[in-house]
Amino acid sequence: MDRAHRNLAVLVAAQAILGAQMSVNFIIGGLAGQILSPNPCLATLPISLIMLGSALTARPLARFMQNHGRRAGFLLSVAAGGVGAAISATGLWAGSFLLLLLGSLMTGVYMSAQGFYRFAATDTASEDFAPRAISWVMAGGLASAIIGPALVRVTDDLTAVPFLATYVAVILLNLTGPLLFAFLDIPRPPAPAPGADSGRPMAELLRSPQIGVAMICGMVSYALMNLVMTSTPLAVVGCGFAPDNAADIVSAHVLAMFAPSFFTGHLIARFGAERIVGLGLIILAGAGAVALSGVELGHFFGALILLGLGWNFGYIGATAMLTRAHRPEERGRVQGMNDLFVFGGVFLASLSSGGLMNCLGGSVQAGWNAVNLAMLPFLVLAGAALIWLAMRPRES
Repeated sequence: MDRAHRNLAVLVAAQAILGAQMSVNFIIGGLAGQILSPNPCLATLPISLIMLGSALTARPLARFMQNHGRRAGFLLSVAAGGVGAAISATGLWAGSFLLLLLGSLMTGVYMSAQGFYRFAATDTASEDFAPRAISWVMAGGLASAIIGPALVRVTDDLTAVPFLATYVAVILLNLTGPLLFAFLDIPRPPAPAPGADSGRPMAELLRSPQIGVAMICGMVSYALMNLVMTSTPLAVVGCGFAPDNAADIVSAHVLAMFAPSFFTGHLIARFGAERIVGLGLIILAGAGAVALSGVELGHFFGALILLGLGWNFGYIGATAMLTRAHRPEERGRVQGMNDLFVFGGVFLASLSSGGLMNCLGGSVQAGWNAVNLAMLPFLVLAGAALIWLAMRPRES
């Protein structure tokens, strides 16, 4: 337990400090894209490329950590995050949309690794402590919700080129990574003995009802959150409010994403992961309803706070479902495949968000409504999968 608590402290700090760069990228990605993009429909493409980079590197990164350990994988990711921010800054300085996209794609490597913080917290934790460890790591995002938007407010207009100094601040954030991970103490997984059982093949794993439904719910929770959040700065500014208002709304959203994590693990332990996931899906539907009811600042704040809360319950609950559904020797394959699906879905959602927002309906409000209406079929899919799992006999 001493080792588990020490590793948890490191991962919470990493989520807080290094994780701040993700809220920064979500706030300025679409706005920087709008400056450089040759077509307004492509404004959110930088955010979409972050998701694509995460999806493409999830499985290779999982295998890398399975072979070389968590610390090596996390150090590789902060190097990629720093390089990605440097390329993005160069793109802004040179007026190159292509370089901005390339930097965003590289940033996706960091985001993929950040998704593994929650799994790493369970590597040295007991079965009873694991759900709370996941929740505490996610709770580290509370500090990132303060640090990230604050960096945007302080740096967005420091240079003649908007947001150039913001990307430089992201480079500095990543430089703290080697210091943090020097204290991480997660043993490298032992090499399997010749002829040892390596677990079920991937096809059989994906046919497992518990694994399949956990992946669907995690993917839908994360993708829908990203679908709406990606367009939020564009919608807020497009409705006549200032970029600082957009930063405040995203800050409130990120706080709502992570603040419940102090008790989400206890709720999962008491009521079961499946019920908490179901509650998260209902709250996500409520976020869409509030967003559709108007475009005043109160509507944006209310919708984004509910969106963060629904994501927290849906995503952490789905993660807890997944960690109980596979064996230790299957960890790398299952976690890598899960994050491939999750971030693949998030990439498609982010890509769709810009098109729905800027190229459908002819006005900012019509585009915003289209983004929120697009949530409905996917909420129905995840809810139906969860009900189907609950109705199956327990012994299955």
